[in-house]
Amino acid sequence: MWLTLLYSCTGGAALLYALYRWVIPAVVQYHAGLVLIWHDRIVEGLLNTLTQTTRPQRMLAAVQKNATRGDPRSVVKAIDQFCRQKEWAMNVGDEKGCILDSVVTEVNPATVLELGTYCGYSTVRIASLLPSNAKLITLEFNPDYAAIARQVIAWAGLEDKVQLVEGASGDWIPKMKEKFGIETFDLVFLDHWKDRYLPDTKLMEECGLLRKGSILLADNVICPGTPDYLEYIRNSPRYKSQYFKSHLEYTKVEDGLEKSVFLG
Repeated sequence: MWLTLLYSCTGGAALLYALYRWVIPAVVQYHAGLVLIWHDRIVEGLLNTLTQTTRPQRMLAAVQKNATRGDPRSVVKAIDQFCRQKEWAMNVGDEKGCILDSVVTEVNPATVLELGTYCGYSTVRIASLLPSNAKLITLEFNPDYAAIARQVIAWAGLEDKVQLVEGASGDWIPKMKEKFGIETFDLVFLDHWKDRYLPDTKLMEECGLLRKGSILLADNVICPGTPDYLEYIRNSPRYKSQYFKSHLEYTKVEDGLEKSVFLG
C-alpha cells in the first residue's frame, strides 16, 4: 500500500514537473496572451514565493555565477541562457537584440537615450558597442529594477559609459538639456511602458531633443503592442519608418522593432 502510494506521488510529481518545465511553456510560446500570463504572473509569482527572491535578483545571481567580470558579451550570454533555460524575462532578447546591435553599429551614436532599463540587458548591449566618448542615459521608473541594473552594468564593466537615472520619463525628458548637457540624441531606444511611447516621443520633439537624422528604435510594437505610436510614427511626415519583424523575447510570438528616422 505504502509502495503504491509512493509510486503514485512520485509519478504525479514527475508529471507536474514535466507540465511546468516543458509542456506548458511549449504550448504557450505561440500565443501572446498566454505566454505573458504564464511567465509573468504564474511562474514569476510561484518562484518569488518559493525562493523569497525576485526575478531580477535571480537574473543577477545568474550573471554573477556565469558571466566574466568586465566582459559585456558574457553578461548578455548569461542572461540569454537564464531566460531560455531557467526563467523567461522581458529583456529585448537575443533575436531582437541582434537587430538592436546592428542599428547601434550603423548609427554609431555619440548620445543615446534608453527609456526603460529593467535589469540592464539592453543597456549592456548598447553600451558595449559605443565609442569611449559616447554618453548613454538610461531611465528606469522602478527603483528595485534600477538597483539590479546598476549591478549588472557594473559586472559588465560599463558603469563609466552609462548614466542610470531613476524616475518617470515624462519628468526627466524636459530636464535632459539642463541636467545632462544634452542638445540632441542620436539614438533613442524605447522599451518602457507601451502607453508612454507616443507621449514621450512628442515630448522629445517639443523639447528639441531630436535632430534631423535622429533614430528612434521602439521595441514590442506588436506584442504587447503600441498601436497609437505606430499610427503616429508611420503617418507623420516628420518620420521615415521601417519595421523589423521578429519574435517576442524567447518565444515564437510575433513581435518586432520599429526604426524611425526623424526628418526634422
